[in-house]
Amino acid sequence: MAQATGSVITVERFAKGKTFQEYIDSGIRNRELFERNYRDTAVTAAQQAALKALAARPRGPHHVAVIGEDWCPDVYRGLGVAQRIAEAMGAELRMFERDQNKDMMAEYLKDGEFESIPVVIFYDRDHRELGHFIERPALANEQIHQTRDVLGDTSPEGIARQLGHEPSEDEIKAARAAARDRYLEWQKGETWAGWRVATIDEVAALLEQATV
Repeated sequence: MAQATGSVITVERFAKGKTFQEYIDSGIRNRELFERNYRDTAVTAAQQAALKALAARPRGPHHVAVIGEDWCPDVYRGLGVAQRIAEAMGAELRMFERDQNKDMMAEYLKDGEFESIPVVIFYDRDHRELGHFIERPALANEQIHQTRDVLGDTSPEGIARQLGHEPSEDEIKAARAAARDRYLEWQKGETWAGWRVATIDEVAALLEQATV
């Protein structure tokens, strides 16, 4: 494998990342959510065929780096999707924690400013970058208002409006815990599942252009 040029993610650095299972087993929070999103990501036969065909191209995807953190919903959804994509392509995936790899993150700031995660980077067999995916698919950005509707206003002021009085610390904690429970239950539905499917399609389109 040749050396990547102009990136801190060298061949040697890539090899030090965690595999999907190593990351899952590393004591992360939200382990069950990472596992659930991986388990519930269904790659269709058409998607499987498209990804396999892309990997077979002369400059097809060969390995994948992911930058993220375990507390982030986009990451615990997106890492499982990235692993399913990697498996369909026969590619190796390695995971890197953002806050321990700030120099990596600096190369992939969203709009040149934001440390949005996950970042999923695709390389050919010579470790040349083919392209990258940041945060969430376009469909999720269009539908992100649904998460705000589910969570509601969990600021102290918003909770006060709901209760009709100034909330205590315990009432604030209880309201936020209830909002999180609603959010996690909502993630089992069709919209969230659709975002996983849309991620696969966006990645396939990105790689289709990159490997022509």
